[in-house]
Amino acid sequence: MSPAHARDPRGSDSVRSQRIAGILRDEILAGDLSPGTWLRQDELAARLGASRIPVREALRILESEGLTESFPNRGARIPVLSLDDVNTYYRMRERLEPLTLTESLSRLTDDHLTRLERIQEEIESQSDVNRFLLLDRDFHMTTYSGCPSGHLLATTERLWNATQHYRRAFMVLADPDRATIVNAEHRLILDAVRRRDPEDCERYLAGHIRRTRVELTAHPELFVDGDDAGGKPGTV
Repeated sequence: MSPAHARDPRGSDSVRSQRIAGILRDEILAGDLSPGTWLRQDELAARLGASRIPVREALRILESEGLTESFPNRGARIPVLSLDDVNTYYRMRERLEPLTLTESLSRLTDDHLTRLERIQEEIESQSDVNRFLLLDRDFHMTTYSGCPSGHLLATTERLWNATQHYRRAFMVLADPDRATIVNAEHRLILDAVRRRDPEDCERYLAGHIRRTRVELTAHPELFVDGDDAGGKPGTV
């Protein structure tokens, strides 16, 4: 992010809010801002060359996407999840995302399939964790992009956002053989999408998410205790 971009004063508060939300969204998803980090409006305003009004609205946008949470008289922070939280989110994903995919299926074009093949080929040659996570997200979101329901898409993306940090932490610990398994599962999903087979799409995707949940929750050291997941006084 260049200083000129960060401090560009042009545009309405709404435009500035979207720009600030975009910058912070990228930082959160890239892992530059980790769970538990408090987002102070005055500090963000100074860093991004904006007033507090568009910063405040940007934080509201990010909260609606599941990327931040707010506490009365305390401010906003990157959510901290417990093992139970992540287990619940993944169980929700197991049920929701197969529906999102099957709703999308008939509207995916040959261009989508070409893009999915290109993404998967890059995933298979990838060794960088952050790049893998971006590509993995792009792969799945592309399969969902034909879904006509904005509510389904928004909820799906919110669940992805909420668990992004924990996928990154897990990938650092994961067995190197896991990449082979992920690639095989992606290939099964992609083949089912090509065949426009809703039953196979549902089965392969649900299994893919379920296996990730089981492996991820086998590492309780990645999570806080349930009682520590809230915004307790003194945690700033």
